[in-house]
Amino acid sequence: MSDFSMKVGDDGVAIITWDTQGKSMNVMNMQGFQDLDKLIDEVLANEEIKGAVLTSGKEGSFAGGMDLNIIAKMKEMAGDNPAKGLFDGVMGMHAILRKIERAGMDPKTNKGGKPIAAALPGTALGIGLEIPLACHRIFAADNPKAKIGLPEIMVGIFPGAGGTTRLSRKLGAMGASPLLLEGRLNDPKKAKMAGVVDEVVAPEELLDKAREWVLSNPNIVKPWDEKKEKIPGGAPYNPAGFMTYVGASAMVNGKTQGVYPAAKALLSAVYEGAQVDFDTAIRIECRWFVNVLMNPSSSAMIRSLFINKEALEKGANRPDVADEKVKKVGVLGAGMMGAGIALVSAQAGIEVVLLDQNQEAADKGKAYTESFADKGIKRGKTTPEKKQALLDRITATNDYNALAGCDLIIEAVFEDVGVKAEVTKKVEEVVGEDCIFATNTSTLPITELAKASKRPEQFIGIHFFSPVEKMLLVEIIKGAESGDRAVAKSLDYVRQIRKTPIVVNDARFFYANRCIIPYINEGIRMVTEGISPALIEHAAKLVGMPLGPLQLTDETSIDLGVKIAKATRSAMGEAYDDSCDEILFSMFEAGRLGRKAGAGFYDYDEKGKRTGLWKGLAEKYPLADEQPSVTEVQHRLLFVQVLEAVRALEEGVLEDIREGDVGAILGWGFAPWSGGPFSWLDMLGTPYAAERTAELSETYGARFSTPELLKEMGAKGQSFYGRFAKQANAA
Repeated sequence: MSDFSMKVGDDGVAIITWDTQGKSMNVMNMQGFQDLDKLIDEVLANEEIKGAVLTSGKEGSFAGGMDLNIIAKMKEMAGDNPAKGLFDGVMGMHAILRKIERAGMDPKTNKGGKPIAAALPGTALGIGLEIPLACHRIFAADNPKAKIGLPEIMVGIFPGAGGTTRLSRKLGAMGASPLLLEGRLNDPKKAKMAGVVDEVVAPEELLDKAREWVLSNPNIVKPWDEKKEKIPGGAPYNPAGFMTYVGASAMVNGKTQGVYPAAKALLSAVYEGAQVDFDTAIRIECRWFVNVLMNPSSSAMIRSLFINKEALEKGANRPDVADEKVKKVGVLGAGMMGAGIALVSAQAGIEVVLLDQNQEAADKGKAYTESFADKGIKRGKTTPEKKQALLDRITATNDYNALAGCDLIIEAVFEDVGVKAEVTKKVEEVVGEDCIFATNTSTLPITELAKASKRPEQFIGIHFFSPVEKMLLVEIIKGAESGDRAVAKSLDYVRQIRKTPIVVNDARFFYANRCIIPYINEGIRMVTEGISPALIEHAAKLVGMPLGPLQLTDETSIDLGVKIAKATRSAMGEAYDDSCDEILFSMFEAGRLGRKAGAGFYDYDEKGKRTGLWKGLAEKYPLADEQPSVTEVQHRLLFVQVLEAVRALEEGVLEDIREGDVGAILGWGFAPWSGGPFSWLDMLGTPYAAERTAELSETYGARFSTPELLKEMGAKGQSFYGRFAKQANAA
């Protein structure tokens, strides 16, 4: 059955309806393009058809984008020349959209042609906007929940089906840059203000208004098909346009640090395309698009941030048990973490009981949601009515009896085994026997905490990242006795609150903290070695880390680092490495606790803005006469994280490399351009990675020692996705 159907009205207007079978939102695939092409041919060939309206059969949305598996199929079809297969395949898409745009007009006179309008009931993303941009007028329903835009840059590519060229020529480079280079999404009214859509109408009038326009005998020649095209803001070769491109180039390099190929390629396509006719510009866009698709960085980003992320969110590793959707959640502890958990739960429509030791603390936790909603009202994101409905879902209390009826408890109290054990026992006296108990902890072993429970098979760890409402990842930790129902319940809850889950087994620091703490420690260790703090910080950012290790320490707070150091030393005894303790403990004692105290590795002004690295560091740890290369610093910072990821896989903490890659990017921002630790190792090649880590280990110590798994794979020339992908997909 085709995803596209057409019905011609008595007025001669053809309504082409896009309705992808088995999907909640339309997604374009190869067959879909072919079906659309046939219907456009029919519209243009049938003399009784005066024009067409392209719309969606999905309520509240037009299309969610392209099935990126198309890219893999194009490469496969081309055999030994994947670049040619991609170029030919993408140019085939361009031909279909150009057919819509030219609509049968005479190529010399621009006369004739049939008007084709796009009628968007709601969300239109990626190819879901690129197709409308090829139509002659875009009508959008006044649907505040709808998102309209081109978010491809967020997954390592750029709009390659004409969206880049059409939007930049429609709005000018300056007007198009937020949509293309930042992936900004707008609601319909803002999309109209930006010039992306042409008209916003009442939802019930959408098709009628589009139909009326088709029948009004409109001028359908696009500005770029006129003989004397004028690009808004000026072409690159005139003074105004030239300055725009200089500024855009500086902005791109400033934001990407040169490690994200898609942004630079996009800007190159716009710049070069603006100097030639439209059809040549489309070929230029296609060449740059293929260039990006052939780049291993883009392939890795697509795999991790689109394919793997989506698979995990859909329950790729969910146990085969009945639906465990959460109806009522109890959140214990109304501090910053508990308040954030209550907020996202209420936003998902879940009834919440927010409990703390006293009513004042519980009320303060609920007030966090009120403050969040008030900010949303000021920005036009929500309404007073929705705010009240949100608050009504949260019951703030200090009475454990209020937890009766909860099917999930999330404990977020003080990080102390004794305190958590006491809370666990109190809760189990009140809740039903089927209730799942989850502890939100970032360091304490789940198996140990589960000893306080009468039902350890229903005890599990759920590690949120702060701030809860902004961070996309949730780490689910299985204790030694955690059962399938506990895992399924946790995954279903994470899906409800629209986060991405990874499931790992119990071990010290689990997965995320296991990898990020060595990154922080390595940065601090380098300071004590006399390596320039500025070199450390900039090297990290130049390789794609969102924050340098010193800035990250300030953001998470130095007192937290001291607390973790003490707990780790207590647990590990003589095996503990104390090389970072001197600097951390001395700063802690001096009150330099990080950004929250206005002093840490950085100095801050009264508004909390960084003013520069603390000069006292150089006094205590003078710079060495000889400084390492940027690459040497980067290798230390990246490999110290990546090796922990490999060890986590080797030890069975990680069961799926997809979770390792997705978790690293979403959890602590591991160089997104790389696709994650395992994707990065595959880019380097395991033989080189094994050799390089052996060198680092010899120079800097055992923390860089090559795991046996990496040694074995390097000797065999294996890749992680080559060895483990089938296993992951079968899970």
